[in-house]
Amino acid sequence: MKEIKSILNLYNTLKTSEEKCAIAQVVRVEESSYRREGARMIVFESGVFEGGISGGCLEGDALQRSQIAILKQQPSIVTYDTSKEKEIGVGLGCNGIIDVLISPISEDSEMMKMLQRCLAERGAHIIATITALSGSWESVSLGQSFYYDAQRSTLDNCLNTDLRDFILTKITEVQDQKKSRTFTYEKQGGVAKVFIELIPPAFHLAIYGDNYDVYPLLEMAEVMDWEVSLVGNIQKLKKEKLKSVSNLYPKDADARPEIDSRTAVLLMAHDYKTDIANLRELINSPAPYIASLGPKKRFEKMVAELASKGVVFSAQQQDRIFAPCGLEIGANTPEEIATSIFAEILSVFSGKRGGMLRNKKGPIHERV
Repeated sequence: MKEIKSILNLYNTLKTSEEKCAIAQVVRVEESSYRREGARMIVFESGVFEGGISGGCLEGDALQRSQIAILKQQPSIVTYDTSKEKEIGVGLGCNGIIDVLISPISEDSEMMKMLQRCLAERGAHIIATITALSGSWESVSLGQSFYYDAQRSTLDNCLNTDLRDFILTKITEVQDQKKSRTFTYEKQGGVAKVFIELIPPAFHLAIYGDNYDVYPLLEMAEVMDWEVSLVGNIQKLKKEKLKSVSNLYPKDADARPEIDSRTAVLLMAHDYKTDIANLRELINSPAPYIASLGPKKRFEKMVAELASKGVVFSAQQQDRIFAPCGLEIGANTPEEIATSIFAEILSVFSGKRGGMLRNKKGPIHERV
């Protein structure tokens, strides 16, 4: 989501200059690649760009091809084989095959409206894009994108009924697997490939605490572009440190952060009564990650006290509580502890267990 925001910021800044632009997007990856499907960059005629489709080795060539696409006002697919050392005149080390769709952006671009919608409305978004066409097609073109309206279960502006029904069926698979994928639709006399991109909402960090150790977490959340809610003593907090906080709640007020399945909760009031009260309330939220700072004995005391009051955590609830929290990396300072906690949150949301990649058997990224 951070990349989409950066792209839209540049687009909105330069669109009044009448300078034309294009979007280059990774739509298929085989084997290894620094960036995965969905990565995108915007390129203007002047060569100004934002975002990225690789670790830097493909951007120069993609920039030139984007400028050509802008000149011709025609979308195209470019395939990079990064296992070939001299593929585009530089040494490449990813050893994968990458398809990049390059699409000129019109003045009244539907794509930019879709991306703006992804930022404006919290929740999962789905965009289906035509990445290959052969044969005869009516009301369908290469590079055309359709927004899936989840509330109405409709595919906006897709006029080809058969293709629309196919895409809607495959969207259900993408939602179930929570993973973007490319699908092939075949009809008599034609073949279409459709990249169905799942764009999840930004991670949400809900912090319940107001001591000095929250500040490294806020700084890291700003770098990661996570949405942040903070509950605490507003008078105690340093105002200049709160620029990354989207939602600020006084600890004695009734209002509280909205918790969803992309929210990580941190209980760090350092006050036993406050933390146990918040834990009792938040265990019933959909948050997949609830962290309690402090030693294990402190948390075990909380569990025992709640059990004495008839509040017994199920096995599923206990799996969502991380106490002590953070990955074991030898963290000592508040900054190091924040790094440890962020790493653990990412591992939980991605379904991984952490550890060193050099000890991993198989590829870094899952193969489709």
